[in-house]
This record gives sequence, C-alpha cells and structure tokens, in this order.
Amino acid sequence: MKYLHNRVAIVTGAGGGLGRAHALELARHGARVVVNDLRGDQEGSSARAVADEIRRAGGEALVDGGDVCDPAQMEAMVATAAAKWGRVDILVNNAGILRDKSFAKMALEDFRKVLEVHVMGAVHCTKAVWERMRSQKHGRIVMTTSSSGLYGNFGQANYGAAKMALVGLMQTLALEGEKHGIHVNCLAPSAATGMTEGVLPQDALAGLAPERVSPGLIALVGDDAPTRMILLAGAGSFECAHVTMTQGVFVGDAADAALAVRSRLREIRSRAEETVPGSGWEQYKLELTKAGFTPELAGAG
Repeated sequence: MKYLHNRVAIVTGAGGGLGRAHALELARHGARVVVNDLRGDQEGSSARAVADEIRRAGGEALVDGGDVCDPAQMEAMVATAAAKWGRVDILVNNAGILRDKSFAKMALEDFRKVLEVHVMGAVHCTKAVWERMRSQKHGRIVMTTSSSGLYGNFGQANYGAAKMALVGLMQTLALEGEKHGIHVNCLAPSAATGMTEGVLPQDALAGLAPERVSPGLIALVGDDAPTRMILLAGAGSFECAHVTMTQGVFVGDAADAALAVRSRLREIRSRAEETVPGSGWEQYKLELTKAGFTPELAGAG
C-alpha cells in the first residue's frame, strides 16, 4: 500500500513549477489530488495538463481554477473535493507571485499584492479546510516559506515579509491544531521555477529542479509527519531552520539601562545555550525568571 493511499490533497498554484512537482509526487505516493491554479479549469490550461498526467499514471485528480485571494472560491474548492472524495487531508499552500524591486522603487500596490497572494491566499485556503480537519481529527498543512523571509534578500522586501509572515502563521496554527491531529509545517524550497527566472544565473539552475524539493513535502504530510518544522529543500539537499532565543542578560533597573544594554550586546547575541521556544510565552518566562520571579505561566502557552 502506498504511503499516502487515498489521502486527499489540495495543492495551490499547481499548474507548473513547484506546484506541479508537488502534485505529481503526492499522486505517486497514492494521494488523490486537487490541482488548483488560477483559471486552471479553462480548456488547455497547464493545471488540466497536470491532472491528465496524474490520471495517465493511474492516479485520481480534480482541477480547480479558483483564486486563492477569493475566500468563497477556496471554500467552494474544498467543498468540491470533499463531495467527491469524502474528506480533505492535506493542504499545500504553494501559490505565489513575485514583484521584485528595491524598497525605494517599489510601489505600495506591488507590496500589498504580494502579501495578499502569499499570506491571505494561504489564510483563505487554510480557513476553508480547518474545521473539516478538526472534525476528522486529522490534517496536514504546509506553508511555503522562503530563505528570502528567513534571512532576507535584496529587492524582495514584499516577498520576504510575506514569507516570514507564513512562518508566524505556521507556528500558531501548529499549536492550535495539535490536539485535533492537525500538523502544520513550513517548506522553504530552492528550485528553478518561473518565479526564479532572472533571479539566479542559468548555470546555477541546473541542479535546482522542482522535483528535487517535493520528497521533502511528502515527509511533512504523512501520518508520521512532524509539526512546527521549517524544512529547507533544494538540489536534493534538506536542512532545518529554527527561530531561536538566546539566554541574554539581565540589567534590571540599572541607573542607565540603555547604556547597559548597548555595552552588553555581544553577550545578548551570544548563541551559547540558545533554545527553540515552545511558544511565545517562553520569552516571558525567561525574562521574569531572570528578574527573580517564578511566574505560573505554564497554562498560558
């Protein structure tokens, strides 16, 4: 029996590039796949070609042409999948756009549009599946983040802001979904797609086939998938990123607290004994403990 036998997966932006590779890989492992792409339901669309490819290989696929920026269309997409296959198990929020320019030259509309597609698009799709996943006590959601968000990239202030926002969304939804059997993770791909044309030199793109990222996706959506993981993937290599917290220092009510902080920045930045917080409350606990309190915050997280 295949690893994802009869699981129902939705992949947004699946008409080409990473989305296509994800859809095909999910189907290869036994999932039934909704291939979503903007206007993908039109005759001759790339999304239809992907669905046909899945069917020719013996899999099951539906095509959806809904816009991730329209919550009603995403609700309809999920309802169609559930009506045909009875459930939705996996959501891969992959749809995205680029509007690259330096911040000084970037139009606010281009900033807003990138946030709308990447962030609100993922929110709309996730909201559409959330209650179904809660009620069936099972769900796997993957947000597509990026090294541009995690580490920054010149000319991608809008894209980087959107991609880091998805990490924050993942962190909270993973906490809220855990008791309902919903695991939420991030995938940060390095891949040669339509979105990277002109961004990377041609000789660097040869090893960055999207198909070399998708095995990482499979690891994030199975029954034994982790939750709250940021998986980096590219060229057949896989890494993990963490948002960490250093031990820092306590300056208390020093006469010149600002001077104390400035003079001890090296200690504050030291990564010795840094931790990966279990939730945002870990900052409160650490700081109050260093200040001499023993806060009963365990239930707050």
